[in-house]
Amino acid sequence: MMISRLAIALLALTLAACGTTSRKGGYYQDDGPGENPPADVANIPDAVPRAEAPHRYANRPYTVLGRDYVPLAADTPYRATGIASWYGRKFHGQKTAIGETYDMYGMTAAHPTLSIPSYARVTNLANGRSVVVRVNDRGPFLHSRIIDLSYAAAAKLGYIGRGSAEVRVESVGPGTAPAPDEDLRRIATADQPEGRRTPRSGGPEQREGWSEASHLSRTSLPEVDDGHGIYLQLGAFGNADNAANLRNQLARELDGDLRDRLVIRSGGGYYRVQLGPWASHDEARRVADRLDELIDAEPVVVRR
Repeated sequence: MMISRLAIALLALTLAACGTTSRKGGYYQDDGPGENPPADVANIPDAVPRAEAPHRYANRPYTVLGRDYVPLAADTPYRATGIASWYGRKFHGQKTAIGETYDMYGMTAAHPTLSIPSYARVTNLANGRSVVVRVNDRGPFLHSRIIDLSYAAAAKLGYIGRGSAEVRVESVGPGTAPAPDEDLRRIATADQPEGRRTPRSGGPEQREGWSEASHLSRTSLPEVDDGHGIYLQLGAFGNADNAANLRNQLARELDGDLRDRLVIRSGGGYYRVQLGPWASHDEARRVADRLDELIDAEPVVVRR
């Protein structure tokens, strides 16, 4: 399964030897537009749905942070509501899960399970604005967020400053992009109570007649014991580049001692991204529990 260095904008936390302080608001706070942004991002045209063959490798089942994901088949109807985030200059120019170069000023998105490449209409439920994006990457994988949009797409939806928004995501195909919901626009533009905030998390809402993405239970690989200590396993890949991409992304987000504990171990046809070593199983479990609390994921404790 292809997982890119963009796919995991994750671990919005500050941990120092099992500390408890988290970075509120997400990684968008140290992201943003490049040095020479377009004069009027609002006029960047939406993506135009067209027929494209599914990527050969990027639509296989995969595991990230102890969770299994099963991408949907091409042309499977999808509709869900949940939290959207965005990614900008920190990832500009890097490769997506299908090997394309990420352009923060393009109308693109990352989704955990939609077939890629594919197209989706995303509507900001707070203001009724809608955009059509081309899904060409995987992610996000934390805080129950259901989609990551490019800087341009998030700017057009009006949530760059706050970092996230509650959205509706609908799959669309060539000639099938739905028109914006005028009733939604009227509701969204009505007076809202002062101080209303978009929730930081919330799972996707399944709608009758639409297929929800498969999100399987957490699983673990067999424990490996070669006498070198106890680690937390964050991901396992059949491709070394994918493992390196995950490690590099984690290195951007982790602070202090944890950043220095990131390693990649190869064996048995897999490249495993691990965090450690820890002095004891109990210490590793405490760190894993803290990660579970902060990012709703469960690293696997392994012995090397």
